[in-house]
Amino acid sequence: MKIKYIYQLFISHFSIIFIAFLILSILFSHYVENLVYKNKVSELTSYGESILREFEQSKREQSLSQYRRFLNEQNTYFSIFDSRGRIVYPLATASSHMKITEEDWDKLSNGQNVVVKQNIQWASQDVSLVAIPSLSNGDINGGILLISPISGSREMISELNQSLFYTILIALFVSVLLSWLLSKVHVNRIEKIRRATSKIAKGNYDAHIETGNLDEIDEMANDFNNMVDQLKLSNEEIVRLENRRRQFMADVSHELRTPLTTISGVIEGMRNNMIPEEEKEKGIQLVSDETKRLIRLVNENLDYERIRSNQITLMKETVQLKELFEIMNEHLIMEAKNKHNTIQLDVDEECEVQVDYDRFIQILINITKNSIQFTENGTIWLRGKQTLTNTVIEIEDTGIGIDPSEIESIWSRFYKADLSRTSNQFGEFGLGLSIVKRLVELHDGTIDVKSQKGKGTIFRIILPK
Repeated sequence: MKIKYIYQLFISHFSIIFIAFLILSILFSHYVENLVYKNKVSELTSYGESILREFEQSKREQSLSQYRRFLNEQNTYFSIFDSRGRIVYPLATASSHMKITEEDWDKLSNGQNVVVKQNIQWASQDVSLVAIPSLSNGDINGGILLISPISGSREMISELNQSLFYTILIALFVSVLLSWLLSKVHVNRIEKIRRATSKIAKGNYDAHIETGNLDEIDEMANDFNNMVDQLKLSNEEIVRLENRRRQFMADVSHELRTPLTTISGVIEGMRNNMIPEEEKEKGIQLVSDETKRLIRLVNENLDYERIRSNQITLMKETVQLKELFEIMNEHLIMEAKNKHNTIQLDVDEECEVQVDYDRFIQILINITKNSIQFTENGTIWLRGKQTLTNTVIEIEDTGIGIDPSEIESIWSRFYKADLSRTSNQFGEFGLGLSIVKRLVELHDGTIDVKSQKGKGTIFRIILPK
């Protein structure tokens, strides 16, 4: 059975309040009743002690008569009994029918100063009884017995209980109203989150909730907003990746079409003897170059998938960083000269790195070739230094730079900064820097880039020492 949350809250609040009021009212009523009876007993005891004291001093019934008239006006009666428990005053009135029972006499004989009985029957009514002994040298030589009907006390208690009942009804009404309002407030806050969740389920990620710092619901709303932001970013990333994938497929299709068309044309020309004998060697070389180009495309995609899914094993060894830079300089110096660039080395002699030699060469070549590709008539610096905990490698150029809005995108798999299709060995299909970032992470390092449009770019790699 489905029960709405607002009713659950309301029932729980009301149940707690009702039980609390019920317990408090019972305890208060019991306390008031005991207090009223206790005050009545204290009052009778005070009267009894005063009467005994007056009687023992004067031994005259005249003083007792005055007390008797005074107490009769308050609907209270008393009798004086002797050392044998017999009533000696008054002798011929209704109060003379009061008797000391054997049980009460035993209690008084045993030294109990006051005997109290509540709600006993006397003259067809419920009364409170108080017996006070008169002692002489530890022996009982008489005492006083006082009786007061409890009807007045009961009326007082009844009035108090009635007032308490009305007070509880008013308090319950106010509490129910407040419980309903508070439950409504909490449910409305949860309802906002539910409506926002429904929007998310329909693909609308603009579903932020106004929050504060009041309680756990606000904390949940803040977490929900953070989740929405992450989902929105993820969705935008998926859209970007999908667009780049489509662009990549178009680029790859173009890259494949061109060499395949060339290869097909050369083969058809040779088959039909349409290529002169002196041109055949040139055609074969062209087919070889285009075939290698296709192999590079396939290998780069396969390499990325293997690196991304951790299917490679790094064979780390200690290598002099200067040695790596010199090897790179030898491999890339002609390519740099073709674009009128110079390569400068700035590395500490003792600078070492713990890396997989082949993979780290792949990292450095990818970055350096990008620097050469986007620099003309400039300089590429290869720098390396050690700190107490890290090895810092920087590759800086004076090229065209990267737009700030594109810096985060260069690590994406299908991103291409240069939309013109150049024939470079690394990075021409938009996979180079994506591979670089993953390889650096596999070396437990970090890589970042700083660039200004038209002023050059700095790639910085930080590896644990």
